[in-house]
Amino acid sequence: MPQETLNEREFELVNIIGAKLGSNQRDLSRIMDLSLGMINMLVRRMIAKGYIRINQLSKRKVEYLLTTKGFSEKTRKSVKYTLKTIDSISRIKIRLKDVLKEVVHKDQIKEFIILGKSDFAFIVEMVLRELDTQNYKILHVEEPPSKQNGALLLICREGYDALKGDHVVNVIHELAKDYHFAEFKTEGAGKGAS
Repeated sequence: MPQETLNEREFELVNIIGAKLGSNQRDLSRIMDLSLGMINMLVRRMIAKGYIRINQLSKRKVEYLLTTKGFSEKTRKSVKYTLKTIDSISRIKIRLKDVLKEVVHKDQIKEFIILGKSDFAFIVEMVLRELDTQNYKILHVEEPPSKQNGALLLICREGYDALKGDHVVNVIHELAKDYHFAEFKTEGAGKGAS
């Protein structure tokens, strides 16, 4: 018998109930941005499938709880998502190494300015450290510097398309140029992807 999988809304409901963020259907409606009728139908479907159960607290108050099956599915999907994320980061790092290795070794650059302070900028810094560049300096900035003094400016945030030059690399655009990477990114994109 094939394993039943949850759609995106069902999985979102399982996560909300598992985190105890919604105590009633009005809360769930607000959090999920769905009508009360849709929430009611979704809750009933999840009860029928065995992922959640209702605990009657009083005549007018109920509590939604994950069943063992619901908790198991939440954990399974979380692990799957985490593994997919790790794979995505590995692919990004490989592509970044290709992009940066060419520029760094060709021009013997020892100073880097990373424009943007984000998880992506952290990955760029990690790749620079893995390139075995010795005696290098890395500076993180939120705005483009007025002078680079020979440093390579690595753009790691949106909105700086106009910055161009011999010592400027828009890392986001370089990753997007790769057809296979862009194809993978599109396949992996979903709710919450940034």
